[in-house]
Amino acid sequence: MSLIPEIKPQQSLELLKELHILTRDGKINQDTRRKLKQVYHLYQFIEPLMADVLDKKGAMTLADHGAGKSYLGFILYDLFLKGKAAGHVYGVETRQELVDKSRELADRLGFDRMGFLNLTVEQSITSTELPEQVDVITALHACNTATDDAIRFALAKNAQYIVLVPCCQAEVASALRQKKNETFGKTPLSELWRHPIHTREFGSQLTNVLRCLQLEARGYQLTVTELVGWEHSMKNELIIAKKTGKGKNSARERQLAILNELNLMDLRERFAY
Repeated sequence: MSLIPEIKPQQSLELLKELHILTRDGKINQDTRRKLKQVYHLYQFIEPLMADVLDKKGAMTLADHGAGKSYLGFILYDLFLKGKAAGHVYGVETRQELVDKSRELADRLGFDRMGFLNLTVEQSITSTELPEQVDVITALHACNTATDDAIRFALAKNAQYIVLVPCCQAEVASALRQKKNETFGKTPLSELWRHPIHTREFGSQLTNVLRCLQLEARGYQLTVTELVGWEHSMKNELIIAKKTGKGKNSARERQLAILNELNLMDLRERFAY
């Protein structure tokens, strides 16, 4: 049992030390306490999704795109899957050195149902190192188009749940800037992004709106909320998508109407596939 009240009783203290959340002598400082609180907060959203899949199928696969040091994957495995008979967590990351470190840590801790892959999104969609279907996809603070790449992977893998915390988003804002003069004569809505700071903010919000419509068009039910307690409060949006069945044509129609109205049809292939 941990002497630090914030730490869950089933949590491996050795893992927290390896992740540098705890010091070697088992202490925790304010910065690492905040980091732990953030990961635990996200865990409470993802754990019920994993439990639902495991209950229905008797097995469960989760892939974390842009896994970095795989903080999330290790915590999910340690708190939820470690005591279960089935279930696998994959960390997908393009930096080989981080993949190697995660593999070494999993080996040391005996987390034998964790895998770490040095793959791009394109590679991960067709890689034989990943199963044909992946039940839960996570992508946290994936910058710019990396969140869209994770969505493409999730759709290709017929994911039952998708959990996204988007980060900085430059592509739509750039497209808005490039066609600003042309769009002024097309719609008065262009006033929403006439000033540079508004371009950035509006582009960010619009990106996530288009992503949500994309998922609804492909048969997902959306919950969009704040990830309260996350360090970057301005990049605090949490999108949880649940596969429910047939896609909504109305969502696709609205998505295309928005792209047309805002003179962004050049991005159709990004958001309306």
